[in-house]
Amino acid sequence: MDSGAMWMRMKAHRWVYTLSILATLSVGILIGTVISYGVKGKEGQKGDATPLTLPSPQQMSNTFSQIAKQMEPSVVNINTESTIKNVHRRRGQNPDDEDGGDGGGMDDFFNHFFGGPGGQATPGLPGNDGPIRERSLGSGVIVDPKGYIVTNRHVVEKADRIRVRFEDDPPGVQHDAKVIGTDQETDLAVIKVNVDRALPAARLGNSDSMQVGDWVLAVGSPFGLSETVTAGIVSAKGRDIVPGRQFQTFIQTDAAINPGNSGGPLVNMNGEVIGINTAILSETNAYAGVGFALPSKTVVDVYNQLTGPEHRVTRGSIGITFDAVENPAIMRVYGAGSGVTVSSVVAGSPADQAGLKVGDTITAIDGKKVMKGAELVGDIASRKPGSKANLGFLRNGKSQETTVTIADRAKLFAGRLGDEQENDDESTPKQSKFGVTVRKVTPEMADRLDLPAGKGVIVQDVKPGFFAEDVNLGRGDIILEVNKQPVNSEEDFARIESSLKSGQDVVFLVRSRGSSRQDGTVFLAGTLP
Repeated sequence: MDSGAMWMRMKAHRWVYTLSILATLSVGILIGTVISYGVKGKEGQKGDATPLTLPSPQQMSNTFSQIAKQMEPSVVNINTESTIKNVHRRRGQNPDDEDGGDGGGMDDFFNHFFGGPGGQATPGLPGNDGPIRERSLGSGVIVDPKGYIVTNRHVVEKADRIRVRFEDDPPGVQHDAKVIGTDQETDLAVIKVNVDRALPAARLGNSDSMQVGDWVLAVGSPFGLSETVTAGIVSAKGRDIVPGRQFQTFIQTDAAINPGNSGGPLVNMNGEVIGINTAILSETNAYAGVGFALPSKTVVDVYNQLTGPEHRVTRGSIGITFDAVENPAIMRVYGAGSGVTVSSVVAGSPADQAGLKVGDTITAIDGKKVMKGAELVGDIASRKPGSKANLGFLRNGKSQETTVTIADRAKLFAGRLGDEQENDDESTPKQSKFGVTVRKVTPEMADRLDLPAGKGVIVQDVKPGFFAEDVNLGRGDIILEVNKQPVNSEEDFARIESSLKSGQDVVFLVRSRGSSRQDGTVFLAGTLP
C-alpha cells in the first residue's frame, strides 16, 4: 500500500472517530437536559409558594355597617294606593310660575324636585278612560315603639290605603296604617300601625350639631329596593331651595337619594336621625349628587304637634307680608343694611295693632337681630298664639320698638283666598261649590304670563272628586270667563258661581298653566252635578 492510500485511510478513520465523539456528546447533553428538567419539575412540586390570606374583618372600619344594622329595623317600606278619577289630565306644565297655594305649590315642587311619589297606575276601565288605581312607594322611620312612624306628606297624601312593611316581615306581609296628621308647610306626616309588640324605634339627634363635611347615611327604599343604605356627607346647611317656601330649610347631602327614599332617615355617625329625606335636585328624577333632608329640629316640632290633641300644627303670625327674595335695593331705599322690610300689613292684625306700617324694616325680635325673612318667619311661627314679642324696627332711618301679640296664623289668614309665593304668610283657602279655590292675578303675574292687567283669576287648589276636577281644571290655570261672564276678581268668581244651580251647563274659558298668548285659550265644560 503506497503512502498516499494509507494517508487517505487514516483521514477517513479520523473523520469517523470525530463523528462518534460528537454523537456521544450530543446524547450526553440531551440526557443531562432531561434530567435537569425533571429535577426542576420536582422542586416546583414541593409547595414552596406562599398561601394567600384574607385580613380579619376587624381590621377594617365597620362604623357604617354597625349604623346600618342598627337603623334598618327602624326603617319601613310604605306602599300606598289611591284612586284617580280622571286619567286624561292636562299636565306637563312648568312648576315654577307663581301659582301660589298650599297644595299646588308643594305638589309641583315635589314633582319637580322628586318626580312625585313615583307610583304606577292600574287601569280601571278599558283604554284608561275611567278611574285607575295608583300605587306608590316611599319610606318611613319608626320613632315610637307604639307604632308611630314619620314620613313625607307627599308619600301618603290622598291615599285610600296605606300599608307598611317591616324589615323582619315575611314576603307579602304588610300592615295597614292610618294617618295621624300631616303638615303641608313642611311636607311631613305621621302615620301609625297597630301591632301587638314593641317596635324598634330610631334615636333622634339634634340637626343643629351637624357641620358641613360630616358623614351621613341615607336609609330607605329607592325604587322599592328596601333596606338600601347610601353614604355621603353634609354638603350644606340651611338650604332654601324654593324662594318663598316657608318652614323648609334643608340639610343638603350628596348621599344617594332616589324616588322611594322619600320619608326615610338621614343618619349621623352616632346612629341618630338628624333629618328626613325629602327631595332631590335632578333633571332626570334620579340621583344627581344633590339631595335634601328636613332637619330633625323641624321634624320634632311638627311631630309633637301632629300627635297632640288637635293633630295639627299651630304657627304664630303677626300679619305682615314681605318680599321673599332678598333685594339690596330695598334695603338701600328704606335705609337699612339688613332686616325685613314690610310690604303690607293685614288690617286688624297684631302688626297693625302694634303700629307697624308698610316700609318699616324689622331688625330684631326680643333683642335678637333679624337678617332675613326666613329668620323672622321661623321665629314668629314657633311662638304660641297669645304670647308677646318685642320688635325692633327702622322707620325713615330711625330706630323704634313696639310690642306685638302673636296670633294663630291659620285663623289670622282664614279670610283670604290664597297666598303668593313671594309673601310671608299663607292662607287657609275657602272651598267653592266647584271644588276650586282661586285668587286674583297680580300685575306681576299678568305681565309675566302676558295677560291684560286686571284680567282673570288663578286656580290655587282643586278638591278631588268635585266639579272642577271633572272638567280638568288644574292648579295654575287662569280662568278668564265663566259662561261668557268675565272673571277679574275673587268676587266675580264667587258671584257667578253662586248664581249657578245643579244641572246647569258651565263653560270655563281658561288659559292653561304654562301656556303663552300664542298658545291661545281653551274651553273646559261640563254640567254642574
